[in-house]
Amino acid sequence: MRVVIAEDSTLLREGLARLLAEEGHEVVASVGDGQGLLSATGAYRPDVIVTDIRMPPTHTDEGLRAALEIRERWPEVGVLVLSQYVEKRYATELITGEHGRVGYLLKDRVTQVGEFLDALERVGAGGAAFDPEVVRRLLARTSHTDPLGKLTEREQDVLALMAQGHTNAGVAGRLYVSQSAVEKHVNAIFDKLGLAHTTGFSRRVLAVLRYLGS
Repeated sequence: MRVVIAEDSTLLREGLARLLAEEGHEVVASVGDGQGLLSATGAYRPDVIVTDIRMPPTHTDEGLRAALEIRERWPEVGVLVLSQYVEKRYATELITGEHGRVGYLLKDRVTQVGEFLDALERVGAGGAAFDPEVVRRLLARTSHTDPLGKLTEREQDVLALMAQGHTNAGVAGRLYVSQSAVEKHVNAIFDKLGLAHTTGFSRRVLAVLRYLGS
C-alpha cells in the first residue's frame, strides 16, 4: 500500500516509515504537522494515511482536523489515527462519520507490530480497526446519558467560556475565531443539547446550567 505518515516525533515517524517499508509498503511522504498531511495527501493520494492527533503548532487536534478533512475531500483514502490517549470525542467523530476506511489505535499498539500492521491492512481494504481500549471506553460512555459528550472539543471550549459569562464577541476574542464562527458553535450546542426555542427561557442560560451541572 501507498502510505503517508504524519507524526511530529521524528524518531517515531522515521521508525514507522522504516517498519512499513520493510513490510513492503510504500511510504510516499512523512510529515510533521497537519497542514503537511493535507498537502501530501492531495499530492500523492495514498491508500492510507497514518496520523497522530496532536501536532504542531498547538498540539491539540491538528491531526484529527486534517484527518476529518481528508475523509471529506478524499473518501477513498483510509485514515488510521494514532493517539497517546483515548480521546472519546475524537473517536466518536471518526466512528460516526459517513465513510468507512477508518481506524483508531493507541500508540502503544504500534509496538505490537502484528496488530498495527493488521489494522493498517484492514483500513486500507476499506474496513475499520479500533483499539479494544477505545471501544471499551466508548461503550462505557453509552451506559449513561451524557449530552455534553456530543459536543466537539471546540464547542466545549465555547460553552466553557459562555459559562464564565463571556459574550459571543468575548468568546471569539479568546479563541481567536470570528464572531460568526462562535455563533455557529453556539447554535450547534443548542441543537446537540436539545434546547429548542422556548418562550420565556434563555437557551444560553439553559446551556450553561447543563454545563455547570455536569
